[in-house]
Amino acid sequence: MAERKVVTPATAKDKKAAVKAPGLPLFYKDNYMWMGIGAAVVALGMILMAGGKNEDPNSFDYNSVYSTTRITIAPILILIGLLIEIYAIFKKPKVQQ
Repeated sequence: MAERKVVTPATAKDKKAAVKAPGLPLFYKDNYMWMGIGAAVVALGMILMAGGKNEDPNSFDYNSVYSTTRITIAPILILIGLLIEIYAIFKKPKVQQ
């Protein structure tokens, strides 16, 4: 039978083969800061998309429902917020020496 080799960070020749040491945090302060910024941008987009209520419930106001803010700006803000969240997840911490 062939022996199994244990791959540790010290013996790994490339970074993909290295196993993360247990006990290290998955995210750091910078990651959480960027996650908070992304969540705030997504929340702002949702608030802008919700808009306000119509003054007269018996009439349909085309301009308020299909305004530029609700149709264009709010979805763009939500997508930007999601991209910030992706960046926050994949951001690597700065190496301290």
